[in-house]
Amino acid sequence: MSTRGERVANHELLKQVNAALVYRLIDTQGPISRVDIAQISALAPASVTNITRQLLENGLIKEVAQQASTGGRPAISLTTEQSSFLFISCRLGREELQCSVMDLSGTMHQHIVSPLIQHDAEGIIASLTQAIQQKLKSVKPGQRFIAVAITMAGLVDPQTGTVLYSPNHQIENLELARHLQSVTDLPIYIGNDTRALALAEYYLGNAQGCQDFILVSIHHGAGAGIISNGQLLLGKNRNVGEIGHIQIDPFGDQCHCGNFGCLETLVSNKSIVAQTKALLTRGHPSGLTSDNLSIDIICKAAQEGDPVAVQIIRQTGNHLGRVLAMLVNLFNPEKILLAGEVVQSASVLFPALQQQIQRQSLPNFNHELRLEKARFQGQGTMGGYALVKRALHESDLLQRIMLPASDNS
Repeated sequence: MSTRGERVANHELLKQVNAALVYRLIDTQGPISRVDIAQISALAPASVTNITRQLLENGLIKEVAQQASTGGRPAISLTTEQSSFLFISCRLGREELQCSVMDLSGTMHQHIVSPLIQHDAEGIIASLTQAIQQKLKSVKPGQRFIAVAITMAGLVDPQTGTVLYSPNHQIENLELARHLQSVTDLPIYIGNDTRALALAEYYLGNAQGCQDFILVSIHHGAGAGIISNGQLLLGKNRNVGEIGHIQIDPFGDQCHCGNFGCLETLVSNKSIVAQTKALLTRGHPSGLTSDNLSIDIICKAAQEGDPVAVQIIRQTGNHLGRVLAMLVNLFNPEKILLAGEVVQSASVLFPALQQQIQRQSLPNFNHELRLEKARFQGQGTMGGYALVKRALHESDLLQRIMLPASDNS
């Protein structure tokens, strides 16, 4: 027999779940009436009225112009309030820290980029602390900070805010959220940058309305974020999609993970530049020179038909395409989005990718597959937007914002 305490706890949990459901419907389908919310959610009209009243009291939603009447009292539409709620989004990169102040619409109000000098735990905490403290001073009347979001490459535990592994910094097993809690009492959300960007594409980018897609990001490494049935695919420790460590060449270069010939040793920006330099050193005819060679220059040359650049980009497409074909066979996505500097060579890269996908995946899976550029290129802090949006939709952050009103009721 359940105790009274258990029944109260279950009742409170149900209220939180219902509130998140109503907020999510207003956020994703608004402007929407209370009648429509009740029909879609299957909640009782009285429950919808009570929840929307609480959301209005906390400024999370607002009433907008009345909908056209179909007889009887006209329904008032509801939509979410976005510009009043701010959050800080930090992206911990390889050599720099990006930090933005954003609102719930995804609008960026401030953005700074600062170099990372120290790569140990002390240095990373100090850099994040300074950036967060600076941004917390920027709030204006009528606005409110509600969260801090941090994304980075590597493996993280988002439930505890712990960095399990970083390929770029010496912060293994760092309880990052706990250390930063001395800076602010705001909730701190920490996630993998590629997985977070996949969510951002789902909320605001080129995957809106797409329930099954894969974002593949190629920069200093290679990773994937997989959205299945509208949900980010997560594993036992909340990390899935480390495609950069699929072995392509057993006798290739050693990866930082310790294995040899991983995908990212062949398709990362650094690897593409190194392979191009190797061909130039052998004397292959090209308009490129080894001086100041970069991924941007190589992509531009490939687009213009330079033979060495075209060869390197096609080779990159062949390697990456083999892994994409595996993903297609495993997950049967509607589309694959590509992010990274290498997509600047899309006219050369994408045909190579398509060829490998068609060769190595099931025809029924690939015949309608769309291969596109991601919307958010070089906008790393958009991943933090996705972490905050998900926290609102899943009730955690929503309840923290509503807590004062709940205490007074």
